[in-house]
Amino acid sequence: MSEKTLTRMDLSEAVFREVGLSRNESAQLLESVLQHMSDALAAGETVKISSFGTFSVREKSSRMGRNPKTGEEVPISPRRVLSFRPSHLMKERVAAGNSK
Repeated sequence: MSEKTLTRMDLSEAVFREVGLSRNESAQLLESVLQHMSDALAAGETVKISSFGTFSVREKSSRMGRNPKTGEEVPISPRRVLSFRPSHLMKERVAAGNSK
């Protein structure tokens, strides 16, 4: 299994190669898309990308947790967490190990 990480620069370069925009325009397009996604998630909206997956924000209520080292009970405060659910097509693609 490869340990390479896909970065913003890699995505921007892919847009440059595939779409034909300039490198600067490709980077701006990518930043705009990511900003729209971030804004929607921060507002509590769900972001669904067909054939890829769904990003959503979940509200977690407060609960009692336990420090594994000491065994002491500690309260865990309520919070919002980001979750991702891959589409069935993405799951199949990852399971098959296909790069395309």
